[in-house]
Amino acid sequence: MCVKSDRWIIKMARHHDMIKPFAEKQVRQGISYGVSSYGYDISLSDQFKILDPAGITELDPKNDSGAHFVDVKADSILIPANSFALAQSREYFKIPRDVITICVGKSTYARSGIIVNVTPFEPEWEGHATISLANTSPLPTRVYAHEGIAQLIFLEASQLCEISYKDKKGKYQRQRRITLSKSE
Repeated sequence: MCVKSDRWIIKMARHHDMIKPFAEKQVRQGISYGVSSYGYDISLSDQFKILDPAGITELDPKNDSGAHFVDVKADSILIPANSFALAQSREYFKIPRDVITICVGKSTYARSGIIVNVTPFEPEWEGHATISLANTSPLPTRVYAHEGIAQLIFLEASQLCEISYKDKKGKYQRQRRITLSKSE
């Protein structure tokens, strides 16, 4: 595996629609997004699901009705202290068969107690990413739509994988909205 550079990311985005919309250079309005030296800083859409813990005693990833989330469309949200929200990437991704990504949160949010969790984008996964934003701070913390949230690092394999996410008909393939946990 080898980490891919900004030139590779630009080429793949232009010729293979790997990222749409695509910012060929870093956009430095608010919290930056777009191409970086060895990755791509993804941004948030204005779609969020905020946890409403009233009346629930547990979260069960194998039985998630979504009833404990409130849908919000906004330019920013306030995540309550010691809670979390789900968000959607503004970008739609089409990952090549010989590539996997690792996603790490941006330091600007980490310094405010926001931990970003996105699982790797597997070979031939396609869709908008559902992003978990955990507020580890004892105070409510604001998160902004249309600005950067995390950086994707692209790793290219020396050979094609035997079974891609598309081949195994992954349950989160082609998601176009925030997708809650799904059991098989």
